[in-house]
Amino acid sequence: MQFNRFRLNTVTALAALLLTAQAAWAVDPFTVRDIRIEGLQRVEPGTIFVSLPVRVGDTYSDDKATSAIQSLFALGLFKDVRIEVVGDVLVVVVEERPTVANVEFVGAKEFDKDVLVKSLRDIGLADGRPFDKAQLDRAEQELKRQYINRSLYAAEVVTTVTPIERNRVNLTFTVVEGEPATISEIRIIGNKAFSESTLRGLFDLDTGGWLSWYTKSNRYSRAKLNADIESLRSYYLTRGYLEFKVDSTQVAILPNKTDIGININITEGERYVVSSVKLAGQYLGKDDEFKSLVAIRPGQAYNAEEVAQTIKAFTDYFGNFGYAFARVQALPEIDRANNRVALVLQAEPSRRAYVRKINVAGNTRTRDVVVRREFRQLEASWYDAEKIRLSRDRVDRLGYFGEVAIETQEVPGTPDQVDLTINVTEKPTGSLSLGAGYSSGDGLGLSFGLKQENAFGSGNSLGIQVNTSKTNRVMVLNTTDPYFTEDGVSRTLDLYYRTTKPYEDPDYYQLVTAGTGIRFGVPFSEVDTVFFGVGVENSTIKKGLLLPTSWEQYVEAYGDSSIAVPLTVGWARDSRDSALAPNRGRLQRANAEWSFAGDVQYVRATYQFQQYVPLSKQFTAAANAEVGYGWSGGSKPYPVFKNFYGGGLGSVRGFEQGSLGPRDENDTVVGGQRKFNVNLEILAPFPGAGNDRTLRLYGFWDLGMVAGDGAVNANANDVRSSAGVGISWISPVGPLRLAYSTPLRKFENDRIQNLQFQIGTSF
Repeated sequence: MQFNRFRLNTVTALAALLLTAQAAWAVDPFTVRDIRIEGLQRVEPGTIFVSLPVRVGDTYSDDKATSAIQSLFALGLFKDVRIEVVGDVLVVVVEERPTVANVEFVGAKEFDKDVLVKSLRDIGLADGRPFDKAQLDRAEQELKRQYINRSLYAAEVVTTVTPIERNRVNLTFTVVEGEPATISEIRIIGNKAFSESTLRGLFDLDTGGWLSWYTKSNRYSRAKLNADIESLRSYYLTRGYLEFKVDSTQVAILPNKTDIGININITEGERYVVSSVKLAGQYLGKDDEFKSLVAIRPGQAYNAEEVAQTIKAFTDYFGNFGYAFARVQALPEIDRANNRVALVLQAEPSRRAYVRKINVAGNTRTRDVVVRREFRQLEASWYDAEKIRLSRDRVDRLGYFGEVAIETQEVPGTPDQVDLTINVTEKPTGSLSLGAGYSSGDGLGLSFGLKQENAFGSGNSLGIQVNTSKTNRVMVLNTTDPYFTEDGVSRTLDLYYRTTKPYEDPDYYQLVTAGTGIRFGVPFSEVDTVFFGVGVENSTIKKGLLLPTSWEQYVEAYGDSSIAVPLTVGWARDSRDSALAPNRGRLQRANAEWSFAGDVQYVRATYQFQQYVPLSKQFTAAANAEVGYGWSGGSKPYPVFKNFYGGGLGSVRGFEQGSLGPRDENDTVVGGQRKFNVNLEILAPFPGAGNDRTLRLYGFWDLGMVAGDGAVNANANDVRSSAGVGISWISPVGPLRLAYSTPLRKFENDRIQNLQFQIGTSF
């Protein structure tokens, strides 16, 4: 019906054009003395005069009349155009199209109005633009397309056109969204080697569960289905099925438009084992070096990931020697009789090139020097793929850009030269954060943060952080210059104020710490930075209820206020794929603090190690280990306010937060100079959440202790342990951890807390 309407409109327009042209052809050629325009309301006369192929003084002819009508219709501003001749005066009579005055949407709940307005503007329908009835069909189809992308196949769109004064119209799109279409069935047909349930477990799409309202994993999406099919293909190709293919994919929508069935037809083929790997082509006389890069293992099943990894390693290695255009192919020689395949790695290094210029594009705010100083590839040097890749990663790690990409362009007429262009997309680097969190140990905590990572496009950062809770209050001001020296040594200035107390009641004792410091970060390698610093810190113990006996004795012997001048050194390396929901990678942090002057002398050191190992697409193994040690550095004992504490989330779950360690005769926990804890976890998808990594279920086992020195000591054998299950959720207000645990090893008077939760911690 839509096609017939379009055909009728087209025939009518052509007929009007031919009739008008025929009328114009009936006039003999003459010299135009004047041109008049009639029928204009909003269009400027100059718009018509510019489009006319005839001017005053020109000879009017049939061809020019036809061209004039075609040009004016092509503007899209007129519903009708006629050319009349009165003596030697040319009269152009036009009828303007109505103008869209307003576009409204009724019943649209799934989208914001701005999203729908933009989608219609992209097809030419917007306020102030000429109205064309043919655009209504396109507009309705575009709106339906937007809803189909959200699995709302039952959505209906009805358009109402209301003429108003001054040749304008109001457009109203009435939408009946209906219920979203959900996947009722996913079938994989043709599988023999693996069960259908195993293969469906690879998919992000599923038939739904009790949490589908949150994950929307049962909402059909073509993009998600394509990604799932690629996961299916990768699963087979990494397990020897070299000739695996997806024959067809059928997506059927039932008449009710709310149920979808998906059938995927596959051919597995035979499973092949790699018999040998051979090198062919030119390898720059470095065959042994290239052989060491081969990840393909003869005698094992064909693995497409190993092949791709090897090809990439070869291409990158060629690039390290300046061969920017090297081509590497893995050619299979298939022995179907024995289900074996020999792979021939064919390489052609092509020509060597060096970098002529490096350009920076897209940085509308950040200065060029901020980007260029991260580059390890230099101009007028041989092309080095490793340095270029490292340069790109360093720019990306700045955090100033949403996208970072490097393009390589050949220099015309010079086959041995290339230009590099690093394209960046600026993103907001300032942040204002207001939040609240609650933990079973700390109570309510309010937070405020104001930070500018790239102040004035200079690459320097400025920030203020404020956190408050029942027992811990913190205020920190800092600024960092990442290139304090040209060699990349960073400088950070800190000013902080912290208050710690057991309860919110002001009658209880509290520890107040205020200080300032300066730190320098020295890059020892591309992945390792060591931090050095010095500071001045004042710690004040304010007496009150529950003041531990050892603390009271310390105050009586050395006073309630102490000045420390600590030197700090630290090191960190983070290779995790995500800071919030890691699936693989490692984190290591080490810090040492030595107060060599002031009222107290001490050394305090900590080390943390985290490792994440993907067991499958759904399951991840995680390990965390922390150790801490402190000792006196002078004639005075180790300051009690620098003690370690254990127990609770982040330590040994199942015990009250900060309740582990030595106690005095009043059974008050006083902390200790030594601590360690080990945490092992297995993370799995939350039932009903599919493969959503922001909501996961985990099982854990914890082990740890805190020990002291001197009169109040804990036996090194007094290790506590626990096990349990928990939920990890990346909530809108931060990472949330909920754990239910049972102590496996506990002692008399231990404070047990089976259920614990916290917002704002990731392990």
